[in-house]
Amino acid sequence: MTQPPPPPNGSWNPGPGGWPQGYPGGQPGPQWNPQQGWPQTPPPPQKRGFVKWIIGGVALVGVIAVTAVVAVSCTKSSGGTDKPTAAPTTSGAPTSDFASANDTGPVSVITEDPSCAPWVPINNTWADVSNQGWAQRDPSIPATSWDPATRGQYQAIGRALRDAANQTERLVKLTPHRVMRELYEQFIAYARPYADRIPVYVPKDNELALTAVSAATAISDVCQAISSGSAAARGPLLTGGEPPSKIGPVGDASNPLKFLVEENPVCDDWNKATDQFRNDSADWAKIDANIPAGQWTPEQRDMYESMVPLLRSSADTLEQLGRDSGNPTLEDFATLAAQYRRAFAEAIPTYSASDGHLYDVSLHSTGIVLGACDVLRE
Repeated sequence: MTQPPPPPNGSWNPGPGGWPQGYPGGQPGPQWNPQQGWPQTPPPPQKRGFVKWIIGGVALVGVIAVTAVVAVSCTKSSGGTDKPTAAPTTSGAPTSDFASANDTGPVSVITEDPSCAPWVPINNTWADVSNQGWAQRDPSIPATSWDPATRGQYQAIGRALRDAANQTERLVKLTPHRVMRELYEQFIAYARPYADRIPVYVPKDNELALTAVSAATAISDVCQAISSGSAAARGPLLTGGEPPSKIGPVGDASNPLKFLVEENPVCDDWNKATDQFRNDSADWAKIDANIPAGQWTPEQRDMYESMVPLLRSSADTLEQLGRDSGNPTLEDFATLAAQYRRAFAEAIPTYSASDGHLYDVSLHSTGIVLGACDVLRE
């Protein structure tokens, strides 16, 4: 895989080791090259450094890989199941073009999804365009101050995001999982307005990009957890989750709406909870994520074991905030983050590098909510 580009403003601060700390950035990074063929064993996550989300800020500040290493197991995962997030209840359900229409059960770890394979080329294409200059942009500079080269980079990414959003419409219908449908919808819902704002871009508009990239990153993380086998290995260890408080209506795949149109009462508490987790996990985040459990030093083992109650407590907090929000999509994203965080906690005694994808899902799902809340802040 290629190395990620440097961040704008030189603001990204890689730590000495390992884990992403904070929330997704505005730039795509390394990709999987389909011409290399379906990998027999997907490579482990790269060594991760610190990634910092500036709450309420205009710049972003980290480089995140938004493309997935997706193998055949995205459509048939070894040891997985062909059921969606919850086995659909068909009694009395209307016929629908959406494969997820009858997925009304709890959000849980996804072990296979047929939409992952077609997502890869869609995502890789716009990521390629982003790496031709836009990923290195200074998002604090408005359109009125762009030089011709910068304007061209923004125009190119605008076209690429529109194309990606248009192609993603079919995946909204293809996935059998409600929460994956919502992730695809929100990528579209935030990517298109960002592209539309480019002619009159101001720094505030960067928050639209951050939210779209957060959704794209979470999708890719889910797919990587499938293809690496970590979802199938760890997901069954979780107990059944609580059913959703409310199911949102299936919308228009060609024109999905933003899931937040006014600031939600939980936005501030969500911000505080994610900040607290980042602070509490700062020392652990410095450990090289590629070191498996069998090779930990005693100090590293103690650090990982100390993370288990923190991960579980954080998961409970996120899920409760989602339920308190009164917003079905926000609740699903919160539960997605919580369930993958719990699955990562279950993985720790026998941790391998591929389990990092579970953690990444939890991390970047929280970033969608952070970004959507920031879009609405003055």
